[in-house]
Amino acid sequence: MCGRYQLKTEAGRLAELFHALRVEGADLVVPRYNIAPGTPVLVVRDTPTGRAIEHVRWGLVPGWADDPKIGNRMIMARSETAAVKPGFRGAMKYRRCIVPCSGFYEWKQINTKTRQPHHITVEGVDAFGLAGLWERWQDPAGNELETMAILTCAPNEMLADLHDRMPVILPPTDYDAWLDTGQQDEHRAARLLRPFPAEKMAAWPVSHHVNKGGNEGERCIEPAGQQGLFG
Repeated sequence: MCGRYQLKTEAGRLAELFHALRVEGADLVVPRYNIAPGTPVLVVRDTPTGRAIEHVRWGLVPGWADDPKIGNRMIMARSETAAVKPGFRGAMKYRRCIVPCSGFYEWKQINTKTRQPHHITVEGVDAFGLAGLWERWQDPAGNELETMAILTCAPNEMLADLHDRMPVILPPTDYDAWLDTGQQDEHRAARLLRPFPAEKMAAWPVSHHVNKGGNEGERCIEPAGQQGLFG
């Protein structure tokens, strides 16, 4: 379901890949190999001054929420229902974004006690884009919090062996259409939310080092002593 992911691409390359005019805090963008919910993450979105890559928090908090802790359980949105669910439908219509990603993790259930983490990526690219939604929440004192959720869909043939859902990976040709909310046609946008071709992806088991959210570094994506399971 993509509860963790990594992004190791430098800021200038991200701006190039996602056609962004600016990257917020570009000098502070560093490789992250174990990005977890509740932490600041980068999203690509169209702003009044042009396309930008900016920081928000992972875990969407709807504008109507009484408590921002609701974001802890809104890290994902099902693509099939996002347009009608109260927590996501406003963002689906007006506030779509792209989440830059170099790879993500899924855990395969081996037995009742063991789950094997796997690293999944798109072959031949520095970074790819996950379909996301963002929101702006304000507390009674006027302090603002911007947050996001990642959209999921049914898995492709490769990911089905690991999980019953996968994050929506957008091909670059769909970036503009996904971010274009000018016509406010969330149903047209929903047609972009489909499984990414399995033949363009790769996956391999990694060590349990990635299980702990505080662990970082390339060790998170190193193969767990064997060849990738999927070629």
